[in-house]
Amino acid sequence: MFRRWGFDLIACFGSALRAIGLVTLSLLLTLTAANAERRVALVLGNSQYQHAPALTNPVRDAQAVADRLEKLDFEVVSGFDLTKLQTQTTIAQFAKQVRGADIALFFYAGHGLQVSGSNYLLPVDAALEDETSLDFEAVPVEFVLRQMSRETSIRLIFLDACRDNPLAEVLAKAAGVKGARSGLAEIPIENGGAGTLVAFSTSPNQVAYDGSSEHSPFTSALLAHIGASNVSITDAMNMVTAGVFKATAGKQRPWINVSLTSEVVLHRVDLNAPLIVGEATAAQQAEDGSDGRNATANSSGDNEAQLALNVLRQKIPKLASDDPIFFDRPVDFGDPKIDGKSIAELITGKPLFTPVEGLDKSVWQGKHCNGCHEWNEVRLCEQAKNFAANDISVLRLQHPLGTRFKVALAKWAQGGCK
Repeated sequence: MFRRWGFDLIACFGSALRAIGLVTLSLLLTLTAANAERRVALVLGNSQYQHAPALTNPVRDAQAVADRLEKLDFEVVSGFDLTKLQTQTTIAQFAKQVRGADIALFFYAGHGLQVSGSNYLLPVDAALEDETSLDFEAVPVEFVLRQMSRETSIRLIFLDACRDNPLAEVLAKAAGVKGARSGLAEIPIENGGAGTLVAFSTSPNQVAYDGSSEHSPFTSALLAHIGASNVSITDAMNMVTAGVFKATAGKQRPWINVSLTSEVVLHRVDLNAPLIVGEATAAQQAEDGSDGRNATANSSGDNEAQLALNVLRQKIPKLASDDPIFFDRPVDFGDPKIDGKSIAELITGKPLFTPVEGLDKSVWQGKHCNGCHEWNEVRLCEQAKNFAANDISVLRLQHPLGTRFKVALAKWAQGGCK
């Protein structure tokens, strides 16, 4: 069924430790209490409509998004298959809770429509039988946005609303309401809307798919990328767009309107933070004859953490040569795809891998690296210094020229970026 708009190696810390029989390590991911962001989300999903055919995925979509947001430290106010009264009550609870939040987020999956450019969400008891129906049965999107804009710094809106909406046709024909149509209209970000991202599951006035799998194409892609480690929300939505476009064979392209004045990262990982050892179980402590708090245990934990780091470092690929790296001289990387080329030559060439995870080949393949990344010797040296300062960071994300290129950059920086 169509759905209206609406829209490598951090994990190996745990697996490396399991492989050598150690306790699980984790990155120090959370901020101190004094600096922690306050995040509040409203998640609504409607499937079981009383006056229209039921939708397959919206409630499942909303429940999965709510679960994901809770793991990203959001206070989640949620509701599924709600009537108009229940929807208003839930929004009222959200309005009280969201005031003063650093990040306010709204996700909706279900039927939606527009009338003369204004967008409405439809509770499960909406019938839309006459011209008064919108006032008494539907929920204006603008009403929700207004509630999440009070004393909040950042607002993120995700709308996955069904386009093949029979209720819109009822309203347009039986009630004679001009301009009533399935789907949602573009939501412009007016002056003063800085700090806002609005994401629709498809472009305005285009068809979106409900999907035949567990989730809609848009929600599936959103779940795959929202909260990815050290990925900004704008980059994540680029990946979502690419994922939906690919999953629907180019028939659906999410539409995003962004006015963010700062980078928003929902899952920030400090790669320079110390690794910490997971707490030993009571059984392990009894077996060791220790309560886990003495100096010996602490020393053992430190040794295990260092060992885990060493195991991870062993995964960093080696260059084929120990010779110094120079910007404009050929490098023996140990990768036949780039061997014998200099850094200067490679950054004016073409990428071997996608610069953004999930991006369709038609978007990046054949393009030139320096055109996409604005690479030059100075900018590249700054990036290389980060790799040199934190060697395991070369494993974090796939590079358009491969991991060995990042290893070479780190060595280049260690030699003074000559």
